[in-house]
Amino acid sequence: MRGLLFAAGALSLALAVLGTVLPVLPTVPFLLLTTACWSRASPRWHRWLLARPRLGPAIARWERERTIPRRAKFSAVALIVLSMGTSIWLLREHAWLPWALAGVAAPVLVFILRLRETRDGA
Repeated sequence: MRGLLFAAGALSLALAVLGTVLPVLPTVPFLLLTTACWSRASPRWHRWLLARPRLGPAIARWERERTIPRRAKFSAVALIVLSMGTSIWLLREHAWLPWALAGVAAPVLVFILRLRETRDGA
């Protein structure tokens, strides 16, 4: 089971990295999945992930408080609306593809908007 969780975490991390450059692929959910898998499968790799200067503090806060900073929430919503809106506009000639993109974007936006915000605004 540990090997399977570790592999799932590694795949999730690879998808998160791809998500930084592909507008349709979300980054944060894959990072959180990586954290969840590695916290159970490999404490060493979990610590490695938490030690990353750009990711570690936000992931640790998520694990501790289940909150995200307001700025991160705003950025996520803005980027999703911008990238999905552009993709939908560019693919408007296709019969079903814009609707599929909107069907993906809507629940992701609802999820992000419902997340609690960090109290200290960090």
